[in-house]
Amino acid sequence: MKDKYTAIVIDDEPCGISNLQTSLQGINEMELVQTAPNAAKGKELILKHKPDVLFLDVEMPETSGLELLREIKDAVNWPMQVVFYTAYDKYLLEALRESAFDYLLKPYTETEFLLVINRLLNYMRSEEKKDSLQESLSTLNGKDNSHVLITTVRGYQSLRFDEIGYFEYAKESKHWCVILEKQRIQLKRNTTADDIVRLAASFVQINQQQIINISYLRAIEGKKCLMLPPFD
Repeated sequence: MKDKYTAIVIDDEPCGISNLQTSLQGINEMELVQTAPNAAKGKELILKHKPDVLFLDVEMPETSGLELLREIKDAVNWPMQVVFYTAYDKYLLEALRESAFDYLLKPYTETEFLLVINRLLNYMRSEEKKDSLQESLSTLNGKDNSHVLITTVRGYQSLRFDEIGYFEYAKESKHWCVILEKQRIQLKRNTTADDIVRLAASFVQINQQQIINISYLRAIEGKKCLMLPPFD
């Protein structure tokens, strides 16, 4: 478990940043690493520091918080929770559609802030425990070279290597999926390409959106990989 979760605040209003800085000082489990007054600087800081939590103002000049999230969604390959922080509740529905974890309306009360923070901390701790369990199960099953343990959106599933044709990243849902002969299984959202290729030497990433099981690789023609049945 992490001793502290890192956070970044992006807000074009100095008083908004100051209020969150003050509030976060009272949360021992969280560390505010940087703040930014606009989306451009915020994007730079997010990709540099890879925070666990992003407090993001929605309505900013030039680039809004919603637009910023859409810009970085393909580059954020680590579990980052987003809390929208704004004075305009008209953005609530769209914020939730952009996968915001929660919503903090300006000006907030201490009670409202603590409710959001407690939900956030409980969720992140729960996710860390799941990851720890997955590592333990992987160790226990490590001696079985015929199977691989994957983490799905429903839990854990053991698959034979010869069942897996390839993995594919779905941009719309921002999930990796494992492709079997007659089934497509969605992996847990924070699964990365590195997580997948570490599962087995036969899993090789051929582009940003595909990882193949080279046991099914028939030929390479130009930049195209041709697969053996049933994945041809």
